[in-house]
Amino acid sequence: MKFLLTSGGISNPSIADALVDLLGKPIAESTALFIPTAVHPFPGGAERAWKAVHGRADIPLTQLGWKSLGLLELTALPTIREENWVPAVREADAVLVWGGDVLYLTYWMRQSGLADLLPSLTDTVYVGVSAGSIAVTPYNCDAEFDLGFVPDGSDMAKDADRALGLVDFTLYPHLNHPDMGDTTLPDIQRWASGIPVPTYAIDDDTAIAVVDGNVDVVSEGEWKLINP
Repeated sequence: MKFLLTSGGISNPSIADALVDLLGKPIAESTALFIPTAVHPFPGGAERAWKAVHGRADIPLTQLGWKSLGLLELTALPTIREENWVPAVREADAVLVWGGDVLYLTYWMRQSGLADLLPSLTDTVYVGVSAGSIAVTPYNCDAEFDLGFVPDGSDMAKDADRALGLVDFTLYPHLNHPDMGDTTLPDIQRWASGIPVPTYAIDDDTAIAVVDGNVDVVSEGEWKLINP
């Protein structure tokens, strides 16, 4: 796949240009599927999902003027025949994956079969926001936080610190965000010190573009590469 891994969505012209480059055509000529699944475990998740779908959230993603936009709810897919949803994923120009709970998102990516499908989508652009970006890296920097939302008796907590590993680096979003106390560079460096792959710390005006394993940082803000 081609990846555009963001912290805060398509938040500036540089990231918007990178998205168009990956799509190979204007957004207005591109089709997309939106995945809101990761936000459901949080208090107010239903309202937050609705706002994201309708472009009422502060993070620019669904409201970019896509030619068409569909909804892909991962928790529903195990109950649907594959021939009724897989073609829609294969035909989409972009898959837009919202933020929220990384552990919940990766769990349902695996359970739904989407995780197995993603590597075969060579022409599709995967656009992640926060948790949606972390999910395709090898390690979940939000694991400790996410464990607080696991239902009693669920097996979801197993290997909570591991994500899908579709890229060979990990990512820590929201660098120096004023409302997130654990996103300072020293905090991120402490976490990254225990990770055996490179870590990109990125703020909400930065994205990581990946094509054929080649990594390009797109930024109008702050970022830092932390090597193991």
